[in-house]
Amino acid sequence: MEDRMDYSKRYKEKLVSAKEAAGVVKSGDRVEMGWAAGISKAVDKELAKRVDELDNVLFYGGLTFEAPEVMKADPEGKHFTWNTWHAGGPERKSINAGSGAFYIPLRYSELPKYYRDEVDIDVAIVMTTPMDKHGYFNFGLNASHQMAILEKAKTVIVEVNEAFPYCYGRSESEIHIDNVDYVVEAGSMPLFEIPVAGFGDVDRAVAEFIVDEIPNGATLQLGIGGMPNAVGALIADSDLKDLGIHSEMYVDAFVEMSKKGKVNGSKKTIDKYRQVYAFAAGSKELYEFVDQNPECMAAPVNYTNGADVVKEIDNFISINNALNVDLWGQVSSESTGMKHISGAGGQLDFALGAYLAKGGKSIICLSSTFKNKQGEVESRILPNFKTGSAITVARPNTQYICTEYGIFNCKGKSTWERAEGIINLAHPDFRDGLIRDAEEMNIWRKSNKR
Repeated sequence: MEDRMDYSKRYKEKLVSAKEAAGVVKSGDRVEMGWAAGISKAVDKELAKRVDELDNVLFYGGLTFEAPEVMKADPEGKHFTWNTWHAGGPERKSINAGSGAFYIPLRYSELPKYYRDEVDIDVAIVMTTPMDKHGYFNFGLNASHQMAILEKAKTVIVEVNEAFPYCYGRSESEIHIDNVDYVVEAGSMPLFEIPVAGFGDVDRAVAEFIVDEIPNGATLQLGIGGMPNAVGALIADSDLKDLGIHSEMYVDAFVEMSKKGKVNGSKKTIDKYRQVYAFAAGSKELYEFVDQNPECMAAPVNYTNGADVVKEIDNFISINNALNVDLWGQVSSESTGMKHISGAGGQLDFALGAYLAKGGKSIICLSSTFKNKQGEVESRILPNFKTGSAITVARPNTQYICTEYGIFNCKGKSTWERAEGIINLAHPDFRDGLIRDAEEMNIWRKSNKR
């Protein structure tokens, strides 16, 4: 009788080279390549070499920090098409070139369900840690939606990276050798690191308004970028204490807060003492921090981002960036006109969940202005968005909006109250023009004009 515990034997039987694994893909296949810092490297390189012999291969993935080889091999999208759930820099460039990459609109909490119910996957390649003594491969930095993909895929390939952090999970954070078709040993491949975003005076001014809204014992969700990083830096040096973490993305600001003793999770109403996240990406220091750290708990994104979960966490504070806000209180965070920037991510998820939580606050932050390519100053507060701009948070769902000029709560406010409050967040040079716009839009009370 076969020894069911002899996982090493089954491992060897399924072990193939990256080239052999890439050879499994056929023309017309839908191929999952991974997410963020866990996107395939070894098999990706071999698949790129097959570009001229394959046709109409649809790749799925997202949040690339460096261009995958399959994208480089076919920039015009003649053979390969990259479909992304959230655009990193290389994807943004390709999408806007109108060539080989396209964005898939989503609400991030629903992504596991998208895979289980809507998207067929022929071959899935997932980066993992080495197999443990029980026959399991850990998804490392990316619990997010990996298990949903692998449940659906006809062929499952694990790409073992010895450099991948081992991240303890709530559930759906490992796959067993019995559910794997092929194993590829990639050695110790360095992970892409995101430089810690710097921040300036405007970011700091915005952060100061936000930090004033955070009570001791609050649970935080931070997005990526200069402003959330500024918030994290101010929190790390503040008098706040007993903070908790529950976020879709685990970022370096959380590491800084943790090392300065601001985070212990003792006041969380669920997952007490645990820092919860769907995926992690950042610096080497972050990767070392989450590796085998029982304080940190990776979880599927339908759990981390689900409004029904978030609303159970008292004093939940959600802080996310936006590109533009209009006078109705609508938030655009994905595109400017026809130019694609990133994606919806979990912004709407947390706008909904944080508001429902007892003492919860959803905060959208942005600078009041920016300089365009011609060096001209433009307002991020607009009467209406440019044609083609995606609305990420609809006006009924917007709570706090914050710029360097203040913070305003849209909830319960009529259109004229919103227009007045949001115009007060704009740069003074643009306010008179915005008031005229509001008058033309019939959302300005004459008696309130100053």
